[in-house]
Amino acid sequence: MPLTRDALRSSVERAGDAHWSALIRHHEDQYPASPPTPGEVCRAEAERLNAMGLGTSADFELLESRIERVGSEIQLVHVFRYKPLDLRLLTEPFRNYGPEPAA
Repeated sequence: MPLTRDALRSSVERAGDAHWSALIRHHEDQYPASPPTPGEVCRAEAERLNAMGLGTSADFELLESRIERVGSEIQLVHVFRYKPLDLRLLTEPFRNYGPEPAA
């Protein structure tokens, strides 16, 4: 079953309060030039991981999603379990959720 926004939110929460707080602060601290909401980031990440085949493969299980603020952006790293070999795999760090450029 493909990953959903709720599945991503749960994986961020499993990583710990600091990761969920970083996602919330990323949105709130830059008001009024607010970057995507935590829900929008989770939805976009679910879509991105599904497009890579990680959310739709029965061989992978999303364990947690780690979020770190880097300047005006956030960096996400997802931890998956590769079920056939019971290995923990980390995705490459991904950044693409900074504030929108001024028009």
